[in-house]
Amino acid sequence: MKTKIYLISTIFIVLLSACEDDFLEKTPLDGPADVNFLQNEEELSLAINGVYENLWFHDISATGQWEYILDTTTDTSWDRNGSIFTNIGNGSHSSTDNDFATIWGHLYTGIARCNYILENLDRVSDVSQNVLDQSEGQVRFLRAYWYSQLTSLWGDVPLVTSIQGLENNNTPKSSKSEVIEFILSDLEIAAQKLPETWSDRDTGRATRNAAIALQSRVALIANDYEKVISAASQIINSSQYELYPDYRGLFQYEGESNSEVIFEVMFQYAVHDHRMPVSVGSRNSRANSTKVPTQAMVDSYECTDGLTIDESPLYDPAKPFENRDPRLKQSIATPGDIFLGYQFETHRDSVECWNFNVTPPERIPNQDALNAFASFSGYCWKKMADSQDYPDFRNNSSLNFILIRYSEILLNYAEAKIELNQIDQSCLDAINSIRGRESVQMPAIVTGLSQAEMRKIIRRERKIELAMEGLRLQDIRRWGIADKALSGELYGRPNKPYSYGDQGVPVFDEDGFPNYSAYSDKLRVIEVRSFNASRDYLWPIPQSEIDINANLEQNPGY
Repeated sequence: MKTKIYLISTIFIVLLSACEDDFLEKTPLDGPADVNFLQNEEELSLAINGVYENLWFHDISATGQWEYILDTTTDTSWDRNGSIFTNIGNGSHSSTDNDFATIWGHLYTGIARCNYILENLDRVSDVSQNVLDQSEGQVRFLRAYWYSQLTSLWGDVPLVTSIQGLENNNTPKSSKSEVIEFILSDLEIAAQKLPETWSDRDTGRATRNAAIALQSRVALIANDYEKVISAASQIINSSQYELYPDYRGLFQYEGESNSEVIFEVMFQYAVHDHRMPVSVGSRNSRANSTKVPTQAMVDSYECTDGLTIDESPLYDPAKPFENRDPRLKQSIATPGDIFLGYQFETHRDSVECWNFNVTPPERIPNQDALNAFASFSGYCWKKMADSQDYPDFRNNSSLNFILIRYSEILLNYAEAKIELNQIDQSCLDAINSIRGRESVQMPAIVTGLSQAEMRKIIRRERKIELAMEGLRLQDIRRWGIADKALSGELYGRPNKPYSYGDQGVPVFDEDGFPNYSAYSDKLRVIEVRSFNASRDYLWPIPQSEIDINANLEQNPGY
C-alpha cells in the first residue's frame, strides 16, 4: 500500500492560507492557532504532512504534476492546451500571465510552510530528538527542492528564510549564486538528519540520499562540477540504487518505488490523484493527446549501432522506427504501434484501425486520424500512460511521478567528469550502465573520444534518457543553446508517405539539433517558435509580485 504522507494536514494548511494572495506573506496573522499549534508530536506530524501536500500541484494546464509539463516549453515536446507552457515555447509569454504568479505562489507557499516549522520546532515537547531531526531534515529538503525550481526558472529570487509579516514583505532578490549556496547548505543539513530508508508505511518521504542526489542536480545548475562529482559519488558508492531493468516499466504502476527511484510524488485514488494520462494518451483511448513529442525528439534516438540517423547505414527513412534505440518505442507511440490496445496510425487517410481491446479484434473509426484534435505531431508519449488507467482515467490516475532517479545521478556524474575533462573509466561506466539497461542494450561508448565528442554524447543521452521528465528546459538553458532549440518552425511527423524524399536524412549539428530547412514542405508544422536570447533564458517575475513589492526588480527584457 502506498504511504499515507499525502493525506492533507488540513489544520496546518488553513493556518498558512490566510493571505495566499501575497506569496511572500505566509504566516498566520492572528488567532490562537499561531500561539498553540505545533505543541506535540501529533501536530508536528500534521505540519510535516502539510508540507508534503504542496508537492501536488495540478493548477497549470489542467492535467497533473507540473514538472512533467516543463518539457513542452522545449524542442522535445509541445502542449496543445494553449497554456503558459505553450506561450513560453513560442515566445508570446509576458509578466502579466497569471500562470507565472500561480507557479511562483505554489513554490513560495511550500517554502513558507517549511519556514513556519523550522521557526517553531522548539515549541514541540515530549518528542524524541530523532523525530525532531527527521522532521527538520524533511522540511529542509523540500524547501531546497522548491528553491531549486525557483532559481532554475527565474534566476535571482527573494531568499525568504523566515516567516514574513505584512510589515516586512518587501524582500529584494538575492543572486542566483547566493540562493544556490543556501540550497546546498540546507541539503547538507538535511542529509545529516534524514534516515537512509523509511519503513514501508512511510515510503515516499525524503531520505538522506534524496538530499545528496538533489545536491548533485543543483550543483550542476551552478556548473560546480567538483560538487556534482562528490554528491553523485556518494549515491553511486552507497550501492542502495540500481537501474530498473525495464525502461518502459519505470513509468508504469509496476515501477512505482522501484530500485531506481530516489524521490517521487506519491498519488492515491480519491486522495491525491491526477489526469496526466488524459494528456498523453491517444484519441482512440479517449484521451486528449495534448502533450506530444516532436519530430526532432523522435529523430534524436540513435540507431542500434550507436550512430545517429544521419550517420547510420541502418536507418531507412521509409521504415524509420526499425533498428532504433529501444527507448524510442518505450517512450513514444509511433505510427504502426499498438498503443493502449489500439492500432496507432496518424496519417490522415487511415480512416479505420484495429481495436485489440476486444476479442476478436474489430475495425473502428480511427480517431487518431479523424479527430480534429488528435496528436498534432503524429506521436504520443508513452511515459505516464499505463493501460490500467484507460479509459476510466480522467480524474483518478494514481500513477506516481518520479522527481529524482538514479539514472539522472549517473548522468550528472558523467557530465561533470566530461566538463572537467576527466574522461576516465568511471565516466564511461556511468553512461554505459544506462545504455546497457536490460531493456535497452545500446552499444557502449568507447574510450579515446575527445571532450567535445563526449559532450555531444552526454547531452544526447540526457535528452533521450530523461525525455518528458521536466529537466530539458534546465539543460538547454545551462548549456546556452536554448535560443537555437526554440527558434523557427516546430515540426511533427512527415506527411504520408513516411519519407524525407530526395533530400535524404536531416543532418544533426554540433549541438544535436536536426536541420529541417530542406523538409518544411514534407513535415507537419505544429507552430513557429520564437526565442529572445536577451530575455527568455529567464522567466518574468510575476507583475502582481512587482506591484506589491517595491524592492522586487523585474528580469531583463520584460
